Amino acid sequence: MSPSSTEKLGAHCESPEATAEPTLVQAGYLVGLLLISPLGDLVRRRQLVLLLVVTSIGLTIGLTVTKNLQVFETLTFLIGVATVTPQILMPLAADLAPPERRASALSVVLSGLMLGVLIARVLAGVIGNFTTWRAVYYMSIGVQSLVLIGAYLMLPDYPSKNRDLTYFQILFSMAKYAVTEPLVIQVAIINIASSACFTSFWVTLTFLLGGPPYYYSTLIIGLFGLVGMLGVLVGPFAGRLIDRLVPWYATLTATCLLLVFQAVQTAAGGINVAAVVIACFGLDVARQAQQVSMTTRVLSISSAARARLNAILILSLFIGQVMGTSVGTQVFVQHGWRACSLLMLALQVFQILVLLLRGPHCPRKRWFGYEGGLEARKSVVLEKEKSRNSEGEKVEHDPEAQMEAPMQNGEGLQSDTS
Repeated sequence: MSPSSTEKLGAHCESPEATAEPTLVQAGYLVGLLLISPLGDLVRRRQLVLLLVVTSIGLTIGLTVTKNLQVFETLTFLIGVATVTPQILMPLAADLAPPERRASALSVVLSGLMLGVLIARVLAGVIGNFTTWRAVYYMSIGVQSLVLIGAYLMLPDYPSKNRDLTYFQILFSMAKYAVTEPLVIQVAIINIASSACFTSFWVTLTFLLGGPPYYYSTLIIGLFGLVGMLGVLVGPFAGRLIDRLVPWYATLTATCLLLVFQAVQTAAGGINVAAVVIACFGLDVARQAQQVSMTTRVLSISSAARARLNAILILSLFIGQVMGTSVGTQVFVQHGWRACSLLMLALQVFQILVLLLRGPHCPRKRWFGYEGGLEARKSVVLEKEKSRNSEGEKVEHDPEAQMEAPMQNGEGLQSDTS
């Protein structure tokens, strides 16, 4: 969309102005993650979501009518800021779902987000090829209007949190979580590496399929996105399986699967298209399962800080996407598809090593160790917790890795002093 729209607004398709639009959207989204999404821990989420959607609709209307390139770029940046609504809804879904169904709820929200991105890419490309580029924004206004109506009718008015904290205290505590919580740091490192691998795969897939030995057309290459959609649709079923396990084991299983499917791509991705199809489907399913399990673990640290914790996770994902796009493209162009795939395979191994540093029941403030045992079934862990609590015993390990304890360590809905 960028070349066609900016060219008609006065910029040549090869000029810096024509390529600025994607960068502006990403920059705006980053600002929104840092400054807007933490508000989910301070204000009512229903009103915040409705305000963001209305703002996005208004800005999109501005894109459809403006004829000035500078105004167009400014509105593009602001739309990036306003489109953090999914990152408000993820913590809300975690709040609304009971602990034993939290992974399922998060997997549904994440599947909807990823499916929406894939469908939007397909529709934008088709509409942009056969009609004016402004028609894409007309479609966006219509879809966002439906989202606004649905959110108004169905989104619950969940109470606000941390009423005794200010906005700047919320931002400061988010930074504190990012550097003092061992689990958050561990998951962020894994998320950066995993996001880099996943993004690199899809970015370089176009180069691989467009060159020898395949020489596929752009249309056929685009159809591989349908395989990714199928993987996304499997996500909610994976969420149900994750709910039965301690999330650490779900993360380990998903990461091992990422390693296996990356190995398939490394061995035969440039030789047989069947390997590419298997890798497309497997990497999508495993990556989504990994992200859901890690998000479940991190959001269980504090019920009063879920918006901030989720923002940290998405920021790490964003960093990984930038790294994967840049490094993956350079390695592929300079050394070929197998060297690029081998690098990503090494990053998958790195993720497993980082995960193994802390066990499934490692206390919250411990950086390393396996204290608390190796029990994998969440139901057994919950029963042990109930038994210990009923007997008045002190629980020695922190349950943040497998269940929520909202009032433990002073955590609650009204205040978060972290």
